Amino acid sequence: MESNFVDYVKILCRSGKGGRGSMHLRHVKYQPNGGPDGGDGGRGGHVYLRGNHNYWTLLHLKYQRHIFAEHGGNGGRDKKHGTDGRDQYIDVPCGTVVYDAETGKYVCDVTYDGQVVMLLKGGRGGLGNFQFRSATNQAPRFAQPGEPMQEMTVILELKLLADVGLVGFPNAGKSTLLSTLSSARPKIANYPFTTLEPSLGIVAYRDQQSFVMADIPGIIEGASEGRGLGLRFLRHIERNSLLLFMVPGDTDDIMKEYQVLLKELQNFNPDMLDKQRVLAVTKCDLLDEELIELLRDTVPDDLPVVFISAVSGQGLQQLKDVLWTQLNSESNKLQSITAEDTLVHRDKDMSRFAAEMLAEGEDDDIVFVDDSEIEDIEDFEYEDE
Repeated sequence: MESNFVDYVKILCRSGKGGRGSMHLRHVKYQPNGGPDGGDGGRGGHVYLRGNHNYWTLLHLKYQRHIFAEHGGNGGRDKKHGTDGRDQYIDVPCGTVVYDAETGKYVCDVTYDGQVVMLLKGGRGGLGNFQFRSATNQAPRFAQPGEPMQEMTVILELKLLADVGLVGFPNAGKSTLLSTLSSARPKIANYPFTTLEPSLGIVAYRDQQSFVMADIPGIIEGASEGRGLGLRFLRHIERNSLLLFMVPGDTDDIMKEYQVLLKELQNFNPDMLDKQRVLAVTKCDLLDEELIELLRDTVPDDLPVVFISAVSGQGLQQLKDVLWTQLNSESNKLQSITAEDTLVHRDKDMSRFAAEMLAEGEDDDIVFVDDSEIEDIEDFEYEDE
């Protein structure tokens, strides 16, 4: 069954070309020397990106491989201005990053609802011969062609925006915790990689306050090098304010698993180590109080640690209190996304994306012919009305 969660799309975008200016000389029986009256061409349509909070995935763009803006209309006689081309707006979910597919260069990102970013600018319309009249050239027989269109193949990459991101190995209890604290209903089963796509949930807190929690598919050792599903979904952790590491209480070495997860994040993007971190030891309903006290001595004092059980509800209110305190602390500021931040993992993501496209049998070697040839501007109208 095909997933409804799509966080990678590749589309060809093209703005509209500008319309030609008109080369026309007015000549009627009651005005034999009417002079030039060719109008200007209209501008080509722009291509914009627009943030829309009603979308949470790029599924609506998966099969829309081409997005073209309208060309500008040509100018006409009697100084008639050509029509401007219709602009194209591409609605994307908040947290979408755009790359140039050919060079891998960062282009822009859309982070909030209603944000509008111009992706491609439409060509300007050419001037008609009316604009070139002068005392020494009263009948100019030339006009400007419109500016050509712009074209770019872009990759849209979605990074989930959430306050808290759940980080852990498969079967660490991330989906169970999210389903317990929020109304989200991710798939839960007793086998690795049950979660194949990220899930978002709104966690209610005291006094009608809330925060957003994201369930990220399980990470394994070597995920930053392409093993498992980690590389594909690690980018969703980049825009979380706080990282909640989850390690089962029945594991052999809690701190060893925590260090492995931390190393994978560091290999993927070293800036992730600057984020606030909380450690949750899960499945504590399987442990007695004496064993929990022994485990407390094995974790560092500078790291907030909460022992929880999503099944029995043990420690869940304490966990929410710790998360809320950390989210509202002065040291926890939502990291601003810059070109440098997003390019850290560009080569890894681009290579993974290329492999997926080839696996799906899609042919990206498409050649598009530019149809903006300029017509002979010396051919002009001369007519009697």
